[in-house]
Amino acid sequence: MGISVKVDHNAIRSKKYKTLEMLGPEHEFSIVDDYLKPLPIVDLIIKKICGRIKNSITFSRFVFEKELQKHVVEVKGSTPFQSPSCFEETMYNAILQLSDILDHFGANLLGTGMHPTLNLNEAKIWDHRDRHIYTALNQIFNLRQHGWLNIQSFQLNISYFNEKEAVKLYNNLINVLPYLPAMSAASPIYNSAFGKFVDNRLHFYEINQAQIPSIAGDIIPEPIDSFAMYKQKTILKYSLDLVKVNAPACIVNKEWINSRGAIFRFDRRAIEIRIMDEQECIKADVAFSCFIRALLRGLFQNKELNLSHSLLVKDFYAIKKKGLNAKVNHPHSSTARGICRYLLKIAYEHASAEERRYLWIVKKRIDDGNLSEIITKHVKKRLQKTNLTEAIISVYLKLITNLRNNKLFI
Repeated sequence: MGISVKVDHNAIRSKKYKTLEMLGPEHEFSIVDDYLKPLPIVDLIIKKICGRIKNSITFSRFVFEKELQKHVVEVKGSTPFQSPSCFEETMYNAILQLSDILDHFGANLLGTGMHPTLNLNEAKIWDHRDRHIYTALNQIFNLRQHGWLNIQSFQLNISYFNEKEAVKLYNNLINVLPYLPAMSAASPIYNSAFGKFVDNRLHFYEINQAQIPSIAGDIIPEPIDSFAMYKQKTILKYSLDLVKVNAPACIVNKEWINSRGAIFRFDRRAIEIRIMDEQECIKADVAFSCFIRALLRGLFQNKELNLSHSLLVKDFYAIKKKGLNAKVNHPHSSTARGICRYLLKIAYEHASAEERRYLWIVKKRIDDGNLSEIITKHVKKRLQKTNLTEAIISVYLKLITNLRNNKLFI
């Protein structure tokens, strides 16, 4: 997940939605050729569609938008979704429409959390409108690193009604956030080699702004008791730290600079969850969205977890490294897999009938392994017959097909 400066077509703005009523997904996909080579052609694609280069294109039900990297496109709904089925139908149609356009360029869409063979020296940064934002960021952080140019997240915006409910929702979310990557990790490989973590995207995401530690904090947010507390202890803190290093005004006092695993988007009246890797298909993203909403509904209505921040951070680091097999300090289980099953039980108990139809996918991830682990298994199997590079390409080409067909990779 890079920082992209955007007109927010997925905003939860003038209309006040109920807490947990709406889901606002944002998907990030690489554009690659038939050999997985990244193609920095987002500007050319936009120009082909609308006749000129701009930051985004809005269709009736979805939006295509540029990202920091010219080989990555963001796809999202033009409005948030109440219905998971509508979410799936709309976003899958967006994938099909964009894929048809990419066919003219000999290009494909690729999901997952990181591009497995990207050469950072060959990656291109957006150089059109709003490029001054990226120039400003590059003055402080070296953008030519995996944490900026090679991360793809599935971001989920969840609506809140008012400040009181938003604070409660945020604090509940903090208590489950460290355990989501155990199920959603989808970034086992980068630089044409296996990484040291099950979730390598989160590793690089955590260190990409190390010069200003207050921007990302511990990834797991700190609990709050009001919007004022959040703005003072988080946004003001990193803004003052940016001012100390003479950061340009265009990146100071901006809520989207906050790089924790969940942040408030006050302009949308939503909490944006940033901790999940992009999955292999829209159906899987919808499943995680249903799981999170049903789980938070249960915690919001009945059960509140109040674990210490230090415990949550420690568990997050363990899960980032070892995924579902991590040892954790949660009172309900000593393993990440056990906690995920506990959280899934809460979700099942509070899911709507429509949401429940997707939860089998989350259960399958818990039982069989997250996408990182599944990809690793397939690549190692291919390694018995070919070299590592060819094994990686072979497996990820299948993932391209999974995205286009909206099928799980198993």
